[in-house]
Amino acid sequence: MAESDPSEQRPGDAPAQPGPPDQPRPPGQTPHPTGAAEQAAKLKELQAEQVAKLKERQAQQAAKLKEMQAEVNKTLRHSPVVLEQQAQRAHDIQLRIADWITGFAGSMNFVYIHIVLFTVWMLFIESKPWPTLTLIVSLEAIFLSTFVMIGQNRQAAFQQAKADRDFNEQELELKTNTQITREIHTLTAELHNRLLKPTQQRS
Repeated sequence: MAESDPSEQRPGDAPAQPGPPDQPRPPGQTPHPTGAAEQAAKLKELQAEQVAKLKERQAQQAAKLKEMQAEVNKTLRHSPVVLEQQAQRAHDIQLRIADWITGFAGSMNFVYIHIVLFTVWMLFIESKPWPTLTLIVSLEAIFLSTFVMIGQNRQAAFQQAKADRDFNEQELELKTNTQITREIHTLTAELHNRLLKPTQQRS
């Protein structure tokens, strides 16, 4: 086989330099660019899937809360404690009379009526020192104080019932928030484990 003469090479060609033959790389050092890209794509898919799940759960919970609020607004215009107290007092005639007297005695009409009655009584009916008027006013004050105490007892019972209901609602809300926090923690841990496992397998 004839060897090529160096003088026969073209002026623009670079001289060929002898080099060592290509050596095969060890099996462990062979790069896999396609495998790394697939793992990155899988990680992105897992992240997108977990984020979508979280958003879906949040949307479902928000929709449930809106439905519950809409139902409550439709059915109840007042607090359930107020409705219960009103229904309880509506069935008792004595309590209704006491409520009416207490409400009337706490109005300005009650004051105006008494001013007129006292003036007429002192000027035209009885002279000084108005013993009968004093007796009437004393009896009226006794009854009015009793009605005021009845109203205070009713208000105290209402406040106690409202406090009990608020406490129960706060406990229920606390339990619900705790459950939601646990679910979020579980989803976060699951996402963390799924993201770490491919990384550990790669290393």
